[in-house]
Amino acid sequence: MEMNDSIPWRDLYPDVQDSELPGLSLRGSRVKENMTQKQLARKTGVSQRHISEMERGIRPIGKKHARLFGKALNVGYTVFL
Repeated sequence: MEMNDSIPWRDLYPDVQDSELPGLSLRGSRVKENMTQKQLARKTGVSQRHISEMERGIRPIGKKHARLFGKALNVGYTVFL
């Protein structure tokens, strides 16, 4: 495969459901910034427990929290919605 060839991510991860994407985006963005859930909680004022539940898809993220996470993690907040 050449470097400019790409494969749609859904082909690589067919088991990932649309409902899981916000939580996966949150976790991926947090890890990319080398930040723990506890550090993100301190930076945003959102409890660590709620962040964990959002990453696991148990709790919805919502626009208010998405904006806080976007600012804290240096990404556009819409990836969390």
